[in-house]
Amino acid sequence: MNYNETQLIAIKDFLYKIADDQLIIGHRNSEWTGLGPLVEEDIAFSSIAQDKIGQAQHIYEILHSLGEADADTIAFTRSAADFKSCHLVEYPIGEYDFSLMRNFLFNHAEKIRFEMLADTSLEQLGKLARKYRGEIKYHTMHADTWVKQLGRANEESHARMQTALNETFNLALGIFEESEYAGELKKMGIFEGEVILQQKWIEAITPILEAATLVIPDKNTWQPVYGGRKGYHTEYLEPMLVEMGEVFRLDPKAEW
Repeated sequence: MNYNETQLIAIKDFLYKIADDQLIIGHRNSEWTGLGPLVEEDIAFSSIAQDKIGQAQHIYEILHSLGEADADTIAFTRSAADFKSCHLVEYPIGEYDFSLMRNFLFNHAEKIRFEMLADTSLEQLGKLARKYRGEIKYHTMHADTWVKQLGRANEESHARMQTALNETFNLALGIFEESEYAGELKKMGIFEGEVILQQKWIEAITPILEAATLVIPDKNTWQPVYGGRKGYHTEYLEPMLVEMGEVFRLDPKAEW
């Protein structure tokens, strides 16, 4: 399909947002390797990280087919201002409760996003969305299990998980920062919009959190943390990008 200039800009903006989120949280999750509270969690977080980075690579390849640089150049040579990742994925891993709650909130949003994209008019993306279903189903099952288990385990673990939810919730709302191209994307049949995605996300996470005896912050306290989609990032992103790009700068022919 041939796109005009505005349509192409809208599509690229949308794809960068998705792929950058996946790349950054993938690298953050990889930092748990060797540090998990259980050996199984080292393996789980490493596996999830690998999936996320692989998903990012595939979307960067779609961008390459639309005239952007190759996947490695996109991933490892851009400045922080060129990234469109939300703030949630940029924060250091912190304690296990923080990373687990971040994964829970993020993965449910991505699960729904890719379900919405299964029938997108952008055929390459639709194929990937359908392919990712199995991977993301595992990611959400992993997070759901631990959120429920730790939320109900004892007073201390419940308090820590509730605190983690309180700390990450407004950051997670930043996932749904609306694009100026939202109308164009909807008109082209590519994506219905972040508002619908957020509504579906709230509906999906609420019963799971209730089962974990955890409470979503009162709506009056919701203050979405926006800016990442427009290149305004946390202090944590730039140092991470420098570290991520070290091997590529030493050997641009290295493969991920």
